[in-house]
Amino acid sequence: MTFDRLLELISRARASVPLVLMSYLNPIIAAGPDALERLAQAGFSGLLLTDLPVGADPEREAWVGSGPLSYIRLVAPTTPQERMREIASHGSGFVYLISRLGVTGISERLPDELPQTVERLRAASTLPVCVGFGVSRPEQAAAVARIADGVVVGSAIVRAAGESVEAAATLAASLRAAIDAA
Repeated sequence: MTFDRLLELISRARASVPLVLMSYLNPIIAAGPDALERLAQAGFSGLLLTDLPVGADPEREAWVGSGPLSYIRLVAPTTPQERMREIASHGSGFVYLISRLGVTGISERLPDELPQTVERLRAASTLPVCVGFGVSRPEQAAAVARIADGVVVGSAIVRAAGESVEAAATLAASLRAAIDAA
């Protein structure tokens, strides 16, 4: 996959929902100074950079923050309240709350303290809160939907897509149904 191929695929897809690109910083830099505009023209609404924390590179952060895309920021569950406030104030669109510590992927259960973590983040920001990281089953998606503004499911859908497109579509439909029923 290349940056240009991604733009081509997204342009052709003409998605009817907002799309957020989750990426490392280097591919965006390598794509050139017009990368953010090209992403927006292709159909992306937001950008989440996993390796650009607040304060790490103010010049790059200003570049992304002043671009045409919402700048989605990550918040870990162990983040202190004041740092949550700082992170959220340097983002737009929504704040992505990582549900648990560790690596991304499928998890058997959501952390018991997740509702309190969502509340701490809500107290620190006016942006919508979306929760991901380990959300993989319909009952988990429903539980997150009851406490947050959005549910992020990645690894489980990727795993299902490895089986077949139908498996991924079936999982996505079951997640949607659970969220709608929450």
